[in-house]
Amino acid sequence: MTAPSRRAPWRFVGITLVASAFVAAAPAQSQQTYPNRPIRFIVPSATGGSNDISARLFGQKLAEAFGQQVVIDNRTGAGSIIGTELAAKSSPDGYTLLLQSTELTIIASLFKKLPFNITKDLAPVTLLASFPLLLVVHPSLEAKSVQELIALAKARPGQINYASNGNGTISHISAEMFKRMTGINLLHVPYKGPAPALTSILAGESNLGFYTVSATLQNIRAGRYRALATSGAKRAPSLPDLPTFAEAGLPGYETGSWAGVFVPAGTPKPIIAKLHAELIRILHLPDIQERFVAFDWVSAGNTPEEFAILVQNEMAKWTKVIQDAQIKAD
Repeated sequence: MTAPSRRAPWRFVGITLVASAFVAAAPAQSQQTYPNRPIRFIVPSATGGSNDISARLFGQKLAEAFGQQVVIDNRTGAGSIIGTELAAKSSPDGYTLLLQSTELTIIASLFKKLPFNITKDLAPVTLLASFPLLLVVHPSLEAKSVQELIALAKARPGQINYASNGNGTISHISAEMFKRMTGINLLHVPYKGPAPALTSILAGESNLGFYTVSATLQNIRAGRYRALATSGAKRAPSLPDLPTFAEAGLPGYETGSWAGVFVPAGTPKPIIAKLHAELIRILHLPDIQERFVAFDWVSAGNTPEEFAILVQNEMAKWTKVIQDAQIKAD
């Protein structure tokens, strides 16, 4: 019988080492070739809103830049929880993006238990835009300024109502913060989405509400709504004569929504960096900036670290408002 070769074990070990090196190099290689297949962009809200429009604008530009299809996947329901959970539990490989908004920081306090951890299961990429809200009233309401509205509400406690998109939405939370800061009592009338809520103000069934410029501008110009103030830090470009809340005598009142991109936690940093760089580049394209001006959106763009801090600050802010107003999830 032939004696076993002393080199055989070394050949076996050598093969093992080569195989291990190949496995270790595979993720790095996939990062270098990213993306090489279609990307899913989850939007946990309905089509037609600011978040959906944002995802489609940036998704189209990403597809052009990467040479890969970017599929917009609207997954609505449960206050954006359904779509967010889907994204948070997806493979952290850069092929699932999430377009989330202020709702993400609201549900953290509104629901006692979520099927995901916002800070542990999602990795921020960048903030794309912010959308200040306008305080709009039906023209039949006597108030023509924020201070007149406050005085009127104090004289008629509980008799003036406001419409919202539903319990726990930004239109609801913003009104409750306004109530808390002014000491007035307004009656909440929740609707199932912005369309019926805005229609109720147009019809005079609801007295007022907090909505974006893009959702109200046409009717403001037509005299169907009266705008009293903008919740942004600066005046709205399309309504330069409209004061901010600070200018209207309520300093410290700032609210609104925003749109930002997240990926599942654990997504390789080189992929996050590539996505971040591309989104920032797209944000500064002339045609994108033109759309922002047309919508009265505020252009953002920050680092993943800065975006993470914003999310933490917003969660703390809305937690206080929700607790003070004793708001409960439907």
